[in-house]
Amino acid sequence: MSASLLTLLLLCALLLTPLWLQLAALARRRRQRAAFSAVPADWHADLMAHCALYRRAPPAVRRQAAHLAQQFIHDKHFVGCNGLVVTPAMQRVVAWQACVLVANHGLAPYSELASVLLYPGPFIVEHTHVDPAGVISADNAVLIGESIGDMRVVLSWPDVLAAGSEGAGHNVVIHEFAHYLDHTLDGALSAPPAGNDWHQVLAREYWSLRRDTDAGIATLIDPYGSQDPVEFFAVASEAFIEVPRELQARHPQLYALLAKLYRLDPAAW
Repeated sequence: MSASLLTLLLLCALLLTPLWLQLAALARRRRQRAAFSAVPADWHADLMAHCALYRRAPPAVRRQAAHLAQQFIHDKHFVGCNGLVVTPAMQRVVAWQACVLVANHGLAPYSELASVLLYPGPFIVEHTHVDPAGVISADNAVLIGESIGDMRVVLSWPDVLAAGSEGAGHNVVIHEFAHYLDHTLDGALSAPPAGNDWHQVLAREYWSLRRDTDAGIATLIDPYGSQDPVEFFAVASEAFIEVPRELQARHPQLYALLAKLYRLDPAAW
């Protein structure tokens, strides 16, 4: 081979190498997109059968939440309590709904979560109270869900299944994982710093709910949220996901802020 021909081949190789690298990277991205372009068939069947929110969500949200939920299930420990046997379908229904809230954020907000506990029905939790005088008392509460610190979320499985079936804006998975997100930000979602739009809208809507609840006026947002701003944020998140068009019509500023926070527009689903 002549020196001039060898030089020409080397020059062509150098010129084409970036192109080949680009084509290889493009092919890799296409393979990655193809891997997540559809919800796995077994997931789709389970979610269609047991999750009203999945049936209502658009394909893009279905896919993105399912992609995150697969990693969620891999990373988190699901525990059946009081004899409940947790099946893959149960894991998928819980994980997919939890991941809807972070579908456009990624799993980082759930990085500290260690386990999800599922009960065969409402469960009893002992709560301890300390009054202003320092007297400690305890009572039992019957709950359908609880977020415990940044390590555990506890849910009643029948109430997970009931989400979306009542038309009343209730979803225990959304409620408890909204609490979880709020807790990981040290309450910044339910009690943001004063002076910004988020604080003003949230405070106004919370006190409006309290007034209506005290007056016996029916409300779209669950009256349970009138207890305190922490519960208000959780039930507002439920309404945002479960009755979004009604929330947008009756509480447009609250809807707009939640849409910005979650990067979702469920009223358009």
